[in-house]
Amino acid sequence: MQKKRRQWVFCIYNNVAVGANYLIEKYKYKKIAIIDFDVHHGNGTQNIFYDNEKVLFISTHQYPYYPGSGSEKEKGDFNNVLNIPLEAGTSAEKYLNAYENVLNKVREFKPEFLLFSAGFDAHIDDPLAQLQLSSEDFYKITKRTLEISKSFCNGNVVSILEGGYDLKALQESTKRHVDALIEFD
Repeated sequence: MQKKRRQWVFCIYNNVAVGANYLIEKYKYKKIAIIDFDVHHGNGTQNIFYDNEKVLFISTHQYPYYPGSGSEKEKGDFNNVLNIPLEAGTSAEKYLNAYENVLNKVREFKPEFLLFSAGFDAHIDDPLAQLQLSSEDFYKITKRTLEISKSFCNGNVVSILEGGYDLKALQESTKRHVDALIEFD
């Protein structure tokens, strides 16, 4: 069991957690994956599902960075948490290479439903952090994830907008993310 400690959390009541719980309760899904590519660690979502074997939570995020959680050691009670902490200044190439770990974990888990916690503040132009993704990189992330999920998700994918603080980068990145979703068949 995770040792509970007092810390600030993002999204105590968050859309992706509400959505995952709704899918479990109403539609009886047994395996849901949440992929959070916001620049901040999704510690609120992680805390909610830390001891829930039906939910795989994966977070790529700048580390150390606010809120200070998201180390590789945080694994969940059922090995259902994968954190991929990235240093400030991480290039798109290094990020996309590290993203292979996300894809491998999703393949291993084989979720019936996939939820994106889609934050675009890892964009190079975003003033809040120092990761170096382009709008096109968000397209690649989405496309790669959807491709590997085809065989087990049966098109059950929902994306929920999270952060992004440079309006032009947010607009372009969101468009490229949605382009990949629309192209998915």
